[in-house]
Amino acid sequence: MIWTALLLGFFGSFHCVGMCGPIALALSARDQQRYLVNKLAYNLGRAMTYASLGTLVGLLGFSLGLAGLQQWLSVFLGIVIVFMAFFYKRSERILGNAGWFGLVNKLKQHLGFQLRKRGFPAFFLSGMLNGLLPCGMVYVALAASLALQSPLQGAVYMFVFGVGTMPVIVVLMVSQGLVSGQVKKRMHSLLPYMAVFIGLLFIVRGLGLGIHVLSPQLTNASTQSVTEITMCE
Repeated sequence: MIWTALLLGFFGSFHCVGMCGPIALALSARDQQRYLVNKLAYNLGRAMTYASLGTLVGLLGFSLGLAGLQQWLSVFLGIVIVFMAFFYKRSERILGNAGWFGLVNKLKQHLGFQLRKRGFPAFFLSGMLNGLLPCGMVYVALAASLALQSPLQGAVYMFVFGVGTMPVIVVLMVSQGLVSGQVKKRMHSLLPYMAVFIGLLFIVRGLGLGIHVLSPQLTNASTQSVTEITMCE
């Protein structure tokens, strides 16, 4: 299921262009001597933040798996992903307006402070901070990583998701007009359908239909193993 993170990241990057475009353009105007290195540092910082969040939710999913909820959790989160596919923008507005007790504003302040600096560390930290800002597509990816029920797989899933967003974001940094507005609009319109597809995959996965790759039989960690002992008469 890790490959779905790459697709989700790529299609989600067209949404990120609208959300993070001004930040990307601000970064592109600084430190021209190490232009590409600093842009990669920024995007790597975002991916590392996503990986950290994936580790946390993967740990939570692992705990739920130990409680015997492995298959049901995959089905439930698949339904959540399908639902969120068409309401991810609203979730951004709700969390953005709520501000999380001022944390969002503080993040933006620190991000602005780092934007005024130059060099690899500043770009990397800017990316890490940006990865914590409210983003509906990140929430969809986190729901998917939670369904994997593994801290390692959750971290890898979210890191790959971050890598998937890089091509379009880097292109935006290099040339603002290289990707036309019409292309962005078309790709953005496909995003909900891609998220629905991923959600359905997790639902089928949770059903445990016995299909080796698509829907394997999932065993709960809480299931007790039975050992056969041969008794000699």
